[in-house]
Amino acid sequence: MNLPPRVTDRAFARLAEIAEASGETRALRVAVEGGGCSGFQYEIKLDDPGSDDLVIEKDGQKVLIDQVSLPFLANAEIDYADELIGSRFVINNPNATSSCGCGTSFSI
Repeated sequence: MNLPPRVTDRAFARLAEIAEASGETRALRVAVEGGGCSGFQYEIKLDDPGSDDLVIEKDGQKVLIDQVSLPFLANAEIDYADELIGSRFVINNPNATSSCGCGTSFSI
């Protein structure tokens, strides 16, 4: 069964920090596009909701996924990682059969 992606508390907390630092609350858009070194790539950016977006919300913070990207992100987890190599939003996607070292590109 395909379920919408799950967003971790860490990811929502980081969105709240970004909103506090910038003084404006914007949603995090997670999209899948063709391209990248493995066939598909994630686009993660701050954006405003569209009329057909899936909106995942917690504590006033929102994550947006468009209808085209949704099947590629079924059962995925959207997280925020704070590592030595840098801090970033990460996608743990069970649909990806392989991914590249950068973590932003994958294949199905």
